[in-house]
Amino acid sequence: MNQQQGPRIRFINRPQASLLERIVFFVLGLIVLVAAFFFVGIALLAGAILAGIFLVRWWWLQRKLRRETANTLVEGEYTVIETSITDQRGNEK
Repeated sequence: MNQQQGPRIRFINRPQASLLERIVFFVLGLIVLVAAFFFVGIALLAGAILAGIFLVRWWWLQRKLRRETANTLVEGEYTVIETSITDQRGNEK
């Protein structure tokens, strides 16, 4: 009897890397991993420093504005355009 078989899957194996290639790729991967770790650490540190500077500057400006507005009077001139006299007593007879 002729039985049909399903499609055959062929795996193409690449040649195995030599020990020297494995060591070189491991060392390069380790170097990239350490560099990425330090880059992220330095970026986070720089961000924290910039955020601190921004917050101190914000606090300083708020403090300065509060001092200036607390001790100042607003002065100005005005001109009466139309006068009106209103009876504040009410209409009592």
